[in-house]
Amino acid sequence: MAIKNVFAETTALKARIKNMSVDELQALMSSVASGETLLVDLREIQEVVDLGTIPGAEHVARGMLEFWADPLSPYYREYFQENKKIVVFCAGGGRSVYASLALEEMGFTDVAHLEVGFNGWKKAGGAVDDVSQTSKWVRRPSKD
Repeated sequence: MAIKNVFAETTALKARIKNMSVDELQALMSSVASGETLLVDLREIQEVVDLGTIPGAEHVARGMLEFWADPLSPYYREYFQENKKIVVFCAGGGRSVYASLALEEMGFTDVAHLEVGFNGWKKAGGAVDDVSQTSKWVRRPSKD
């Protein structure tokens, strides 16, 4: 059996999930700010520190998503509520495909992913919060 091409796989899986555009997310930003919509940044922490994040996003590394979203898990985070709309994003829209499917399989019913990811958001002129000065995770200069 051949290894599946991850890019072909994510492209095919997009037919099974809600794909959100930058304009659609822009229209939801007031509900993100009010807490009605949960915006989840799935990227690794160093990506967030180095590049910033979309305002109002909660950082949840992809590897912890299911554990933080499960109310019975000792790692549960209360911002995951089954009645909230959840929008997930990563850098380019690949990891978020798998995350959307995982949340739906867990029972969350209103899940979408930002199809173009953070990079597409930034390229389209979307607001970006610089968290490099406030994060406890910082990139240290090399000692060359």
